[in-house]
Parts: sequence; C-alpha cells; structure tokens
Amino acid sequence: MTELLPSWPLFSAFLIASLILAVTPGPGVLYIVTRSVVQGRRFGFASVGGVALGNLGNALVASLGLAAVFAVSAVAFVVVKYAGALYLVYLGVQMLRSSSTEQPVEVPTAPLSRVFRDGFIVALLNPKTAIFFAAFLPQFLSGDAPPIVQSMLLGSLFVAIAAVTDTAYAVAAGAIAPALHGPRAHRFGRRLGGGIFIGLGLLTALSGTRSDK
Repeated sequence: MTELLPSWPLFSAFLIASLILAVTPGPGVLYIVTRSVVQGRRFGFASVGGVALGNLGNALVASLGLAAVFAVSAVAFVVVKYAGALYLVYLGVQMLRSSSTEQPVEVPTAPLSRVFRDGFIVALLNPKTAIFFAAFLPQFLSGDAPPIVQSMLLGSLFVAIAAVTDTAYAVAAGAIAPALHGPRAHRFGRRLGGGIFIGLGLLTALSGTRSDK
C-alpha cells in the first residue's frame, strides 16, 4: 500500500489541498445543506452518501481516462452538464410544488433512498468533477506504481475526506431543521430549498469550465 502513495511531503500536501477543496461549497455541498435544512439531518446523511458515491464514480472515470473525452469534446461536456443542470431544476420544481400543499409533506413521501439517488445523480452528472480529478490527481502521482491504481486510490481518499466534511455540513444544517416544523415555516423552507435548487441548476448551466465539487 505504501508504494502506491506518494512520499510523505507530497502526500501531506495532497491531504491539505483535499481538505481545503472539500470544504469549499459546490453543487454537492449545496444539495446536502438544502436537504438537511428542509428535511432534517437523516436526509442530509442520505445526501452525503449519494454525493460521495457520485464523486467516487467521477474519480474512477477520471482514473480510467474518460475525463479526457470531456476535455476534448465540447459536445460531450455540454450534454452531461445540461443534463445535470436540468435535473437540479427538476428537483427544485418538485420541491416548490410540494410547498403548495396545505399539509406538510411527511417523511414517507420522500424516502431516504430517493434522496440518496438524487444526490448520486447530482454529483455524477457534473462533468466538472471528473475534469477536476483528471487535473488534480496527476500532481501527486509517482513513477513507482501504476498511475491508474494510484489515481483510483488518491481519488477514493479525496472522496472520503469530502464525505467527512459534507457530514459536518449536514449536521450543522440539520440543526436548523426543527425550526421548520410549523406549516408556514415548512412551506417557506421548501420554497427556499426549491429556489436554491433551481438557482443552482441555472448557475451550473451558465457557468464556465472551472471544476467544483
């Protein structure tokens, strides 16, 4: 295992850079925070799991070199990018529609599995993440082991670090959820959450090529 990791000075730089990048809010973090605030901490944790799995998928894609397709094909990048943006808008519209009901939507109407799935799709349909891994990971590879194996290992470590910081976001945001128990507060919270999702989708569609987690 040790030969698959860079030397300690380089590895420590990787850990520090990963932590800084992980705490920087991106689509995944905003999705987790919104779910946690609107629906509670358990749903935030489910979101963390889904986003982590989606990020891991992007890390593996980058390790296999498929991220190069996005780098050289503007069409492929745009298709995946807009698919992700449309899905975020769809989630926002669904949340806004549920806010118009007289009674608050209870947990059974929004199962944890669906929240997990949505988090996975939001993270996976973000081609910027694959490009980020393709640009970030090679800086920490050594010539003593197969690059693809090192890349997968370092990508997995980054995803694990991000999952820890995302969990902290979910815990902090989930603390606000009890304040949204009343009908009016519930409707306001879901409208706010829906607006955030729609805004995030539009921002994703209009943004450039910089990679965000």
